[in-house]
Amino acid sequence: MAKDQGAMDKEKQTVRFMIEIYCADKHATAADGLCPDCRELLHYADQRLDKCQFAPDKPPCAQCKVHCYKPELRKQIQEVMRYSGPRMIKKHPLLAVRHLVRGWKGKGKK
Repeated sequence: MAKDQGAMDKEKQTVRFMIEIYCADKHATAADGLCPDCRELLHYADQRLDKCQFAPDKPPCAQCKVHCYKPELRKQIQEVMRYSGPRMIKKHPLLAVRHLVRGWKGKGKK
């Protein structure tokens, strides 16, 4: 696996876990762990990551100068991340720390 693809796969994994945490706590989940709305959001997030023009060195989405999400889905993913971010430390500590470190590193880039 190329380094570039590995970084994006980790980003996708982090988004997936955040959506799973949110969905499990907020919605009645289906057998695969996601309600239809959250499954659709995950699919959309994966598509956006696949097309990210800044990969593999993309900044965290909150620090990106280009907002590639549709406004309603951007609002939805922000809500998911605000809710799930603090809960990631308990459920997926390594991914949570990686995500935080990437955010700190990204703040220094212009």
